[in-house]
Amino acid sequence: MTEPDFVAFDAPLRDGRTVRVRAIERSDEAEVLQAFDRMSADARYMRFMRVVREPNRDRLRKALEAMPSKGFGVVATAPAADGFDIVGSATYMVGGDPLRGEFAINVDADYGGAGLGRRLMTALIDAAARRGLRELEGFVLTENKPMLRLAAGLGFAVTPDPEDLTVRICRLRLGGGSLPDPGVE
Repeated sequence: MTEPDFVAFDAPLRDGRTVRVRAIERSDEAEVLQAFDRMSADARYMRFMRVVREPNRDRLRKALEAMPSKGFGVVATAPAADGFDIVGSATYMVGGDPLRGEFAINVDADYGGAGLGRRLMTALIDAAARRGLRELEGFVLTENKPMLRLAAGLGFAVTPDPEDLTVRICRLRLGGGSLPDPGVE
């Protein structure tokens, strides 16, 4: 399965800055690692839902290599001394069910509150719908209020995880049709 063509675009933010939103590429590995290094310990905890001190380079490489057949991602870039910085990203990966994707998002602290998360998620939702996915799902810590507000504002149903009350499950139905009941074989 391949991703429909994603057209890069310039996205003006609420604070007057503009970022370039484009599909993530395998060659972005070094910039993704730099973005990880700029994250605070709290931001890493919110993103990974556990303490993470070092990036998992093998996992990152495998995720980038799996795109677009097993997922898709968008990044927001801003000019930097070395060319550009990735200041935000949103990805989804498709597991065993080809109609569902699990999303993840990260926004650089310097870009928080400027509307970048909404821009990235909107682009990701559109790409997932064009691919034919029927649902996006993400797991968010209960204390991550900004992400929960963003998800609810985008139409995601936000419910407690029955297996972990510190986590909320954010689900968004895409396109038409229904999903098979996961409990039915």
